Amino acid sequence: MIKSKSLILRTATRFLLPLQLLFSLFLLLRGHNEPGGGFIAGLVAAGAIALYLIAFNVDETRELIRFSPHDLFGVGLFLACIAGIPPLLMGHPYFTALWWRPEFPFFGEVSLSTPLLFDVGVYLTVIGAVLAIVLALAEAED
Repeated sequence: MIKSKSLILRTATRFLLPLQLLFSLFLLLRGHNEPGGGFIAGLVAAGAIALYLIAFNVDETRELIRFSPHDLFGVGLFLACIAGIPPLLMGHPYFTALWWRPEFPFFGEVSLSTPLLFDVGVYLTVIGAVLAIVLALAEAED
């Protein structure tokens, strides 16, 4: 894929990428109580990186992400699967939601849960899958 010749697109992409990734994290974290969650947040993050791919090229995009999408996909699947193990260890059915509220210095009480771990796994899996497809299509075009 040839680098875009549009200076406006390349400049706007540099500003939009962090905003889109931040918005995807917002969607990920609010997904338990309101619309959002791992799937749509992963699509937004993958869309941000796909925009970078369109504005620049495959090599610069791979340099930006610094990891293999297949590895990200595997880590996401692993996290999503192990989200069901803590309930089993506590005598509950697989994928029963559990919450912990540990206190951290400077942050206070933080709510951690198995649904959040599952959503993070879905988030990483979706990003990995979409990026693997998009990067493979872009490389095939070259």
